[in-house]
Amino acid sequence: MAKPKLLYFCQSCGASYNQWAGKCESCGEWNSLQQEEPQSAPPKGLGAGKKGKGLELVGLQYAESKPAPRFKTGFNEFDRVTGGGLVRGCAILLGGDPGIGKSTLLLQAVCALAQQGLKCVYVSGEEAVDQVRLRARRLGLDQSPVVLASATNVRDIVATLEQNPVDVLVIDSIQTMYVDTVDAAPGTVTQVRTAAQELIRTVKKTGTCTFFVGHVTKDGQIAGPRVLEHMVDTVLYFEGDRGHQFRILRTVKNRFGATDEIGVFEMGELGLAEVANPSALFLAQRQGDVMGSSVFAGMEGTRPLLVEVQALVAPAPYGAPRRSVIGWDQNRLSMILAVLEARCGLQFSGSEVYLNMAGGIKITEPAADLAVVAALVSALQGRPVPDNTVFFGEVGLSGEVRAVAQPDQRLKESAKLGFTKAMIAKRVRSAGGKQVAPPDGMRIHEIAHLEDMIDYFRNN
Repeated sequence: MAKPKLLYFCQSCGASYNQWAGKCESCGEWNSLQQEEPQSAPPKGLGAGKKGKGLELVGLQYAESKPAPRFKTGFNEFDRVTGGGLVRGCAILLGGDPGIGKSTLLLQAVCALAQQGLKCVYVSGEEAVDQVRLRARRLGLDQSPVVLASATNVRDIVATLEQNPVDVLVIDSIQTMYVDTVDAAPGTVTQVRTAAQELIRTVKKTGTCTFFVGHVTKDGQIAGPRVLEHMVDTVLYFEGDRGHQFRILRTVKNRFGATDEIGVFEMGELGLAEVANPSALFLAQRQGDVMGSSVFAGMEGTRPLLVEVQALVAPAPYGAPRRSVIGWDQNRLSMILAVLEARCGLQFSGSEVYLNMAGGIKITEPAADLAVVAALVSALQGRPVPDNTVFFGEVGLSGEVRAVAQPDQRLKESAKLGFTKAMIAKRVRSAGGKQVAPPDGMRIHEIAHLEDMIDYFRNN
């Protein structure tokens, strides 16, 4: 009998190698290769043996006797991120840093669903049943009709689902699950892929809405094989800084709704509470007439969101200036600084630059360029940004300011929070070709180049 061939799999990205190496060439992670026995490959052809069963073909329309296609938890922020509720048979992967509140969020969600009459099961592979009960008591949810279990064997979980179908299932976490037919330790690439595949196949057949809790690497990516994110229907990231009470639930993949949606929560003694107006919350502690502070009117999915951008420019004591960024792309900051030096004549090369998006939120939208420039120029020149002004616009390499999408929603949200001025790109037009009309009581200052902004700051 031939000896089974062993391969080395990267525990961060799932790449396979014939021999061990200190660094994974696929993701660049060090000391992440572990030896595993690969699964036997499926047959290359069907052959002339047993014929398969025919497929059951159905139409697109729902029958009137069928239940509603979506389950709503009652948490508006959570339902917004999932696309309006849970679709029957969906598989959702939730990732986040340790201790950020993933288990708390899902426990609150399934308790809300159970109180609506749905049969919900919470399976924990990391905690005992009594530990989950203690968390539920602390959150005031110990009277909810949620069924608990502490298990890691996928075979036992699948048998339970097939014998007693449920509406909602939580697997906390997928890295602790294992299939006894696979010769690999729990948490390895092979086990995570096989366990997720078996569970997803079962829940699709039974119509169970399933949540998988996933661990993350030090880079913030969900640990395990990348194929795990392709297997599920929805991928959610739970973000936030433990030093802040705010938590951001972000959608990066959703087969049943829009992507790049966010839900904002606030961590308190009784768990996570949804924040209906996050813009007002992020700007609650903002002080006026402060150098190096501007307000960015951004869009997160379909929601307008106002965030304070803070910048600090200080002399470099050792001749090697630092560039530190929190909540934004550091490469984009380097580009903005180069544009300000080359096109506007401002000197940042001998100064340290610190940039922060207040509130612990991460901004990836290029429309934040103009607000970052306003904060940097204000910090460098030592004069505050004009009061009650918001900024949004993309900056090009020649210093031009380009228009961004959905300006009318950004302006309406700004006017709702009391801002009276907006600095945006010149000739902003909507999809119909008409000039965007500002809300009542708001003045718009259009600029075509960054020099126009610097001149405006100098004269006001």
